[in-house]
Amino acid sequence: MLTQKLIVSLDVREALTGLTIAERLGEDIEFYRIGLGMLTGGGLALANELKQAHGKRVFLDMTLGGMAEEVAEAVHGLTQFEIDYLSVAADPDVVRAAVRASRGTATSVLATAIAPARLELLTQRDEAGGEAAEVAARCERALAAGADGVVVAADHVSAVRPLGVAVGRLVIAVRTEEEGRPAEAVTQGADHIVIGRTITASAEPAVAMRALAAELG
Repeated sequence: MLTQKLIVSLDVREALTGLTIAERLGEDIEFYRIGLGMLTGGGLALANELKQAHGKRVFLDMTLGGMAEEVAEAVHGLTQFEIDYLSVAADPDVVRAAVRASRGTATSVLATAIAPARLELLTQRDEAGGEAAEVAARCERALAAGADGVVVAADHVSAVRPLGVAVGRLVIAVRTEEEGRPAEAVTQGADHIVIGRTITASAEPAVAMRALAAELG
């Protein structure tokens, strides 16, 4: 069932708006993404509210990177919110530090192989025959470093899925509104797909969600 695979991205700036959308979607959606754009708008408070008061699952998609020691400290602090998935950069040193910091907690560490802002550019380059192999190699290194899963563009699921299967790890497909290829991600074996404004920008989010579910089967 699509709604079990779907992570709704709350692509809004304020936590209250995100909570309102989640309430309107009701029980149909159990998993939400909170990205960097809401960090100063109450994103962590929203994550806690969705988890504790509404029983939802949360993907905190911050793509933490930089010095491994600092990432470890950030991950250690964020695990207190019992986040289900937390994203970090796909640098092996960063992944290892994050995995160590999350050990024994409820949080799974996902390595983002492509920054979301570059998805459209890389998709165009893929059409010229370039980036999928590089993305797969980055994912392989991140998984070898201990990542619980990887975050990739919808176009790259088919290249990365065999790696996830081989080691029993997650593959999350991030879909930008420009890509418009969630069906590919579903059929090629993504464990979850992330969809945002198609649902959240609608005047009737629940209606838009059900229409999308029907479209994707």
